[in-house]
Amino acid sequence: MSPRLELSFLTFVPYDDPSHAAQSLKDAIDLFQYAEGLGYDTGWVRVRHLEQFLSSPFPLFGAIAQATERIRFGTAVLPMRYADPIAVAEDAATVDLLSGGRLELGVAGGIKPSAGILDGVYGTAERSFDDESQHRIDRLRAAIAGKPVAVAPDTGFPIAPPGTELIVRPHSPGLSDRIWYGPGSTATAVRTAEQGLDLLVSTLNSEDDGRSFEETQRDQIRAYKAAFDVPGRTPRAVAGRIVLPSVTPADDELFADYIAWYAGRFDATGRAPGGFGVFSPTHHGSPEQVVASLTADVALAEVTGLDIVLPANASHAMSRRILENVATSVAPALGWSPA
Repeated sequence: MSPRLELSFLTFVPYDDPSHAAQSLKDAIDLFQYAEGLGYDTGWVRVRHLEQFLSSPFPLFGAIAQATERIRFGTAVLPMRYADPIAVAEDAATVDLLSGGRLELGVAGGIKPSAGILDGVYGTAERSFDDESQHRIDRLRAAIAGKPVAVAPDTGFPIAPPGTELIVRPHSPGLSDRIWYGPGSTATAVRTAEQGLDLLVSTLNSEDDGRSFEETQRDQIRAYKAAFDVPGRTPRAVAGRIVLPSVTPADDELFADYIAWYAGRFDATGRAPGGFGVFSPTHHGSPEQVVASLTADVALAEVTGLDIVLPANASHAMSRRILENVATSVAPALGWSPA
């Protein structure tokens, strides 16, 4: 791992009842404040549509920016197939400026099996799912980079002289170097590098070549780093893992239901019956056992950051406990020191 591993966490901002949505958002702000106090470098949020998780990250980021001073925050990931790239560029730049340049913008196409539902809600497209997603990501990147998106006409636009090239406002310098992509295969990891984006790999490989989750993901990260060639920039690669270290017997009880549920969902190799792709195992046990398990993960030897993926439906108390245990009992042994 890198001399100083960066440590982040990911939350779905869940709520188990529609009436709890407001409290869930307040809990998310508290979680970022708590993580900042523990020294975490970044907090990521998952973005989901039509589910009882976070669907609109930028208003939440605005609140987090005002409640914190240092910690960065990002989307992991924003499904661009169902987002307007110009609106995202405007929102992202506004939040980035408001926070002093703390936004990390993670994007991907989205969950393709959900297209049958989401196309009817957010609109169909003439392009294929993948082509439409990439088209929107390309427009987003161009807009964030300050490239012209229109030209002032001869009449009817008094704000600028005719012929003026118009860019998305506000513009936040530097944000274009903080765009991440979440790939699921070696081909998309290489494309990420060729586009000059940072790499954000998750607990799922959609590519199943018969090997272990860790081996396949290791080679994806290596292929990404080999293909990355942007002058003046070092490629960043962050990997997500579910990490549940038990420091006390009460922790064992707190994590037991989730560990049992996860073990019952997948076989020993991380594959689910009738499912797609390969999932990462959970890393649980004593801090010493978790450190040993993470150290043996061959993919983590290639990354610049470790992302602690909180269980999707974790309670606020459980999320805080995981962050505390990782920061105090696990991450320092992996090369991390509090920011």
